[in-house]
Amino acid sequence: MYFFSKVNDMLQVYQTAYRRVSKLKQLLLISLFSIITSILQSAGGFIPGVGYFISPFATAPILFCSMLNIPFGWWTYLFTNLLLLFFQPSELVIFPFTTGLLGLGLGIAFNLFAKRLSIIFFGACSLTIGICLLLYVFNFPVLGPAISHIMSIYTGICIFIFSFLYSWLWMEIGLMMVKKFPNSMI
Repeated sequence: MYFFSKVNDMLQVYQTAYRRVSKLKQLLLISLFSIITSILQSAGGFIPGVGYFISPFATAPILFCSMLNIPFGWWTYLFTNLLLLFFQPSELVIFPFTTGLLGLGLGIAFNLFAKRLSIIFFGACSLTIGICLLLYVFNFPVLGPAISHIMSIYTGICIFIFSFLYSWLWMEIGLMMVKKFPNSMI
C-alpha cells in the first residue's frame, strides 16, 4: 500500500506561498538555484574523484524548483544548462539528459500526480529516456564502456530498473526537502 499512498500535502503549502512571491524574488530564486545546481554538477570536473559523488546532488535544486512550480523548475533547468555551457561544457552532455531531466521529470510528476507509484514511474521513464538518448542516439558512453551501443531489451530493462530505484530515492529526498525547508525562505 506504500506505493499507492498519496504524497505529503505540505507541498501545496509551499506552492501557495510561491505564488505570492514577487517576480523579482522569483527571478533571484531561479538564479540562486541555477548557480547551486551548476556548482554541484561541475564538482566532478573541478574536484576529480570526490566530485563524482557530489555531482548527483545537482538533482536536488531542480527537483525542489519543479516541485514548487513547473515553469520555475524549467527556467532553473534552462539557466543551469547555460551556466554549464560557459563554465563546464563537458557536463553539458550529461546534465540535460540525466541529472537535470530526472529532477525536472520528478518535479513535474509531483505537480501532476498524487500517488507515489505514479511519481516514481514518471521520473523513471524520464531518466530512462535520457540515458537511452545518450547511449543509442548520441553514442555517448554514459554508463561506461561495459554497456554496448547496440540496443538490447536486457540493457533497456536494466536501465529502467536502475532508473526506477534511483527515481524512488529522489522522490523520498524531495519529500524530505519539503518537510525540512522552512516556509519563510520562500
